[in-house]
Amino acid sequence: MAKGHRSQIKRERNEQRDTRPSAKISYARVSVQKACYVLDAIRGKDVTTALGILAYNPRYASTVIEKLLKSAIANAENNNGMSAENLYIEECYANKGPTMKRIRPRAQGRAYRIEKRMSHITIVLNER
Repeated sequence: MAKGHRSQIKRERNEQRDTRPSAKISYARVSVQKACYVLDAIRGKDVTTALGILAYNPRYASTVIEKLLKSAIANAENNNGMSAENLYIEECYANKGPTMKRIRPRAQGRAYRIEKRMSHITIVLNER
């Protein structure tokens, strides 16, 4: 059991909370491997460079991540009062989500399983 009053425990827990602006998309219909190709290209870059990379990247995941990055920038400006010129991508990662299992008919009455993978993508920004 934790010691102290409930409000004291909450206060201590909130002091440890991460205050960096971030955005997260859950259940994105793109596999982790495909999302990581795009995330590796923008990790550590400033947001204007990252938006340029995402705009001209032909992969499907880049459109999803571009929308997510714009959301993170808006969170930084509105919630934290940061300016977009000073922001850079400190962390970006994709975690495995649930897998939809589908069946594809094959020859001689057999059925092959098709796995439609999902991912949870997170972008964390910071100021330079």
